[in-house]
Amino acid sequence: MPESAGIRGVKSAARTVALLELLADRGDHPSRLDELAEELGVPRSSMYQLLRTLVDCGWVRTDTTGSLYGIGIRALLTGTSYLDSDRRVRMVRPYLDEASDALGETIHMARLDGSDVVYLATRESHEYARTISRVGRRIPAHANALGKALLAERPDDALPLPTGPLAALTENTRTDRTALLADLAAVRERGHSVDLEETVPGIAGFGFALRYDTPAVDAISCSVPLDRLTADHEVLVVSVMGEIRSKIEALLPPASGAPDWR
Repeated sequence: MPESAGIRGVKSAARTVALLELLADRGDHPSRLDELAEELGVPRSSMYQLLRTLVDCGWVRTDTTGSLYGIGIRALLTGTSYLDSDRRVRMVRPYLDEASDALGETIHMARLDGSDVVYLATRESHEYARTISRVGRRIPAHANALGKALLAERPDDALPLPTGPLAALTENTRTDRTALLADLAAVRERGHSVDLEETVPGIAGFGFALRYDTPAVDAISCSVPLDRLTADHEVLVVSVMGEIRSKIEALLPPASGAPDWR
């Protein structure tokens, strides 16, 4: 149960959040009552009452038999409201379009959330099949260009990494902490991160932290299929993305009177 400023968490609220996050994580794989109760360590009767309440409110949906449960449409409305109300996301979107038009590649914006990054905006390339980079997708920060660009903004002794083993998304993901620290040192030296098939096989990524926060919490990246990645194209990608970062940072200094969201 999380606590903040000495205030104890409300058990029912924490249980509701845990359930919604679990259903969201399972995406299009619906869950049964017994599975959810066991996963969250909640009595079956309590889980049933919670699910029925959330179904009635639209936060959870169920099938015609009433035995399968998934995330509901209210979650979409809340997520959309988050994006629409975020000044930085709104301001960055046109620059993602500019980068996409200049490069013909897929461009992302993501935000650090604990040990993960969450995609906030994506501009898909029209030159090749889309990647699995939907808005709202959560990726371990150590496993992609966006996350490594943000991790490199922090000292090695303050990295928000999980305490256990680092997850591998592909055979190229750096799961050894020493190797990851060496990679982050290289990111700091060159000014951007590089992901060579660490998130998706056949895809390279180039990540750039947006330094309108200290340390940065947002980043942009460009994803390129390896069969399109010539040396000259890499130079162009790094140049264009560096210019886009500079434009965004110049446009988004800390806003006077704006909420300091945590």
